[in-house]
Amino acid sequence: RELRAEPYAAAVLDLGLPLMDGMDVLASVRRQGVTLPVLVLTARDAVPSRIQGLDLGADDYVIKPVDLDELAARLRALVRRSHGQAQEQLQAQDVTLDPAARTVMQAGRPVTLSTREYDVLLTLMLHAGRVLSRDQLEQHLYSWGNEVDSNAVEVHIHHLRRKLGAGLIQTVRGVGYVVPREAGR
Repeated sequence: RELRAEPYAAAVLDLGLPLMDGMDVLASVRRQGVTLPVLVLTARDAVPSRIQGLDLGADDYVIKPVDLDELAARLRALVRRSHGQAQEQLQAQDVTLDPAARTVMQAGRPVTLSTREYDVLLTLMLHAGRVLSRDQLEQHLYSWGNEVDSNAVEVHIHHLRRKLGAGLIQTVRGVGYVVPREAGR
């Protein structure tokens, strides 16, 4: 139910769940039409289990123990592919964002962003060409139970425009914000 309700970028599913087998959860989610990328993380290392997980709709299957850097790289790859991004780095105008290094460059020069500014920019660039509402951006930025200031997104957008120029992030009045998809992309 939660996977259908929230706009997650990806899910990590442990097969050893207390109330229901993870394979059953995966099968149920896929039957319900949820297309969210799912990475199975489990100690079940038998080839038949891996085949079953992938055939049920897992996008990746990782056996414990796993290096956390590798897990993060696999998740970035899943999210990138789900957004149609072939390359690790995201590009819009003269701005390049590298999710693996968490760096932003503009015209070849590094740009220092706060954590929230970076997260807003990453979300907008991952969804280039798609208008995201303030509520959608807040959902990407804040976890459950975190208090969100009423104008937090607007403040982050203002700071990004000051650092990267006013033309990168466009406002669609009454709807939200967009980083336009460039021609040919």
